[in-house]
Order: sequence, then structure tokens, then C-alpha cells
Amino acid sequence: MIQERVFVNRSLRVAVVGAGPAGIYAADFLTKSGTEVDVDIFERMPAPFGLIRYGVAPDHPRIKGIVDALHRVLGKPGVRLFGNVHYGMDLKLDDLRQHYDAVVFATGAVDDRPLDIPGIHLDGSYGAANFVSWYDGNPHVARTWPLHAGSVAVIGAGNVALDIARVLAKSAEEMLSTEIPDNVFAGLLGSAVTDVHVFGRRGPAQAKFTPLELRELDHSSTFEVVVDPEDIEFDDGSMTAIRGSKQVDMVVKTLQEWAIRDRRPHRRRLHLHFFHSPVEVLGDNGVVTGLRTERTELTGDGNVRGTGRYHDWDVQAVYRAVGYLPSHLADLPFDHDAGVVPHESGRVLGIDDNQLEGVYVTGWVKRGPIGLIGHTKGCAAETINSLLTDAPTLPSAPHRHPGAIEDLLSARGIDHTTWNGWLRLDEHERGLGRERGRERIKVVEHEDMVRVSRG
Repeated sequence: MIQERVFVNRSLRVAVVGAGPAGIYAADFLTKSGTEVDVDIFERMPAPFGLIRYGVAPDHPRIKGIVDALHRVLGKPGVRLFGNVHYGMDLKLDDLRQHYDAVVFATGAVDDRPLDIPGIHLDGSYGAANFVSWYDGNPHVARTWPLHAGSVAVIGAGNVALDIARVLAKSAEEMLSTEIPDNVFAGLLGSAVTDVHVFGRRGPAQAKFTPLELRELDHSSTFEVVVDPEDIEFDDGSMTAIRGSKQVDMVVKTLQEWAIRDRRPHRRRLHLHFFHSPVEVLGDNGVVTGLRTERTELTGDGNVRGTGRYHDWDVQAVYRAVGYLPSHLADLPFDHDAGVVPHESGRVLGIDDNQLEGVYVTGWVKRGPIGLIGHTKGCAAETINSLLTDAPTLPSAPHRHPGAIEDLLSARGIDHTTWNGWLRLDEHERGLGRERGRERIKVVEHEDMVRVSRG
């Protein structure tokens, strides 16, 4: 819950860096606090919504429906959007402190967490973040993707791993009902994939994907989901997890059902493997030719240990989906081991754990890339409560006029986009979709997004 109205002898001016769910939820809590506040949201992309637009698989319309709620926040009086503004290049922390009483960073996590095994840097070994960015039409990645491998490995047992596996296994025609751009459809149409192998180091009861995400795999008519009955194994720790969580129980029951059902003939197959820990990406002449895994076994408490038994899988591409990693932000401290900005209840902590006055974090850059989008709300509420508690004692920014930041951006030659610009781009993309009987077709090129947004 957000605390009651805070008395401040002036209107509060707050900058939010990042227009994904974390940043927009922060703005929403500020506007609902009862405190007189103006919020400006700065976003590197010409369009808002961050993870929802560029990190969620395009065949997830249910999750993308969250955009409707975020849309209402950005359309509120007292909230302004400044897109196409790159923090750290176009604006620095000192610039924001000159114009705002408080700054909230909500920049998320866009890099892949490393996987330190031999061969991980071979040609044909990819990080999840780049592939997701490609199929979601992120303007900052290449327009083509190599899909010449017939057999593919995906390392990881979370929702992102399932997203990647599902997109690889589906037919291009099945994805055509989504908002994928033309270049992504063309790439998927030429895909040689017949088998996708997903590897989890531990067992079914320790998988990190959600029941709904798992069951969605079986909704496709273009590939078969295969589970090895030998991978359905539990120890005391596993049974405790199953009894203690309805979600774990649902995941386990689904996997058990799939393991014993009759095989169905399909041209493509998606295999879910458990108790396989990746130890090496195999290669020849610098190119991926396989993946070596070590069979693991349960230790009684839900953890696993290696058995010394190895298996070489004949795959020609490897995707690692072992987690995202926030990037170090200019002028802010960063804990490189944890991959987050040091903080206390959202208050950024500098040298000797002293608070950086008026500087806050929320979302994945605050707590790490964990939890679903819904968890971001509670995270934002905690940070905004801290900000509002501090508000009466925060120094007043010297350049408080709302037009001052626009003048600064103009003086630096930054063609920023606005909320009205997003509405133009939104309608343009929907128009492209209507021409082909689809809901939307994304504009991919950065310059085209800016051009359409600025009219």
C-alpha cells in the first residue's frame, strides 16, 4: 500500500528512467499518492512498454494485455513520456537532478547472464536476450537470424527457455497471427528446425516455469512435446515442494501425463529433459556440433549432484536461457556480483552505504531478474513509499519549469518522442496489420519509429 498524502511545500517533480512495467507502475503509485506530483518518464526506445514490447514472446496476447493497464497510466494528466532519450548518453544523473527533486531508475535487465562452460562462445551458441530481441522486433539487433540448425539445444528450465523453445518449434504460419514483423516471419519460414531439446539441471519439481506457460506448449498443432519417463523422479525435498505449492504440483502432474502418453507423429518435436547439467558446448572449426551434459541425481533435499555419466547430444545450435543481467548505469553504484544497484527499500546506496539523496531504483535493476511482471507492482510500491517518506526533506531542483527539460533536449539535438507520438505509431502499426487481416505489425527500424512518432 502507498502511504497517505505527504505534505510537501511545493509540487514534487520526479523523473523515471525506463518506460517498462516497473517504471510505469512507479509513476502510477506516485499519481495515486495524493501528493501533488509531476512525473516525466524517459525511455531509450522511441516506444514505451519495455519488457512487454521487447521481452515477451509475440504469441502471448494474454500477457501483452497488460499494455492496456499501462496505457491508461501513461495517458494520465501529470505524466509525460520522453522516448528516444538514452540515459548515460543524452542525459546524465546531474542533468536529471537539475530538473527533478527525485529520480527513479527502472531500466530492467537486458543482457544475458553468462554461462561459464567450454565452447560457449562458438559460432552457433546464442544468448536468450538476443534471440528474444530478434523475434520481438527490437530495433537494436540484426534483422536476420541463423535458423539453419535441424536440432537445437536450449539450456534452462524457466519461462524464457520455454518461450525460445516454443518459437523455434512452431511453424512460421502459426506465428503469423501475432504481431511479428515481416523479417521475423521470413526467418521462421526458412527455419530448418525439427527437434528442440530443453535441458534442466534439476528435476521436474524444481523447474522454474509456470503451469500456464508449460501447458501452452501443448496447444500447438505443429509440434509434439516429448518427456522421457526416466526423468520423472522425486526425492523427499521434491515431495515437500510439491505438497507446499499448487503451482509446483500442477507442473509435475502435467509432465507426468506427458511422459506416459502415446507418441504422436509430428514433423517437429520439443523435448523436455531433466537431470542434465551442461558441461561443454562441442564444436569443430569454431562451429557448434553438439552439447555434452552430465546426468545428475537428487540428493534427498531437492538438490542434485553429478553422477559422472555424460551424454553428447547431436545439436547444431545452443541457446542459453540461464537468466538476464541488469547493466551498470552511468553515475550509479553497481554490485557486479549480484547484478543490481545497491539499495535499501529502493533508496540507492553509495560509498559506505550512504544514501544518494533523491535517487531510487525499482524493478529488475533493484531486485534482479526474478519474479513475474505482477511482482513488479509490489517492488514499485516499496520504492515509492521510500520516496514519499523522503519527499519533505528532498532539495528542490533548481530548474523546475516543465519546459526546461524540453529546452535542454532540444539544445542537444535530441529528437525525443512523446505520448502523442506513441499514439501515432500505435495507430500506424495497427493500420499495417489491418491491411493483412492482423491486429498489428511492428515497425522495426529505429529511424522509422521516430519518424512516424514525430509525424
